[in-house]
Amino acid sequence: MPPRHLGYGVPMDPERARQLLAAEREQIEGEMAAVEREGPEEGDERREPGDFNSEGLYQDELDAGRAQNLKDRLAALERAEARLAEGTYGLSVRSGEPIPDGRLEVNPTAELTVAEQDPSAHSA
Repeated sequence: MPPRHLGYGVPMDPERARQLLAAEREQIEGEMAAVEREGPEEGDERREPGDFNSEGLYQDELDAGRAQNLKDRLAALERAEARLAEGTYGLSVRSGEPIPDGRLEVNPTAELTVAEQDPSAHSA
């Protein structure tokens, strides 16, 4: 049975969580496919081997950063899917406190509450 926290309600409905995670996976995979399509062919046209112009290097670094960001997002998605399977989706991985549904609607892979993510946001 999924954990229930008195005073905070219950974790997000599993079916809604599945929908959010499926949509997130579709978006990430679409972006990854776009990066792959833009990859070597475009890079080959941009510059020749040994041509170290700053525009080409900048674009290479930008592409590498974008690909790494997508890999990180995919890893976060896979962790969220595992939490869903375990019945702990929607609970902070640090404190076990519920993550509000509104936060999960915006960021379905959220692992922490807003206060845990940015403690300075709630200091007086």
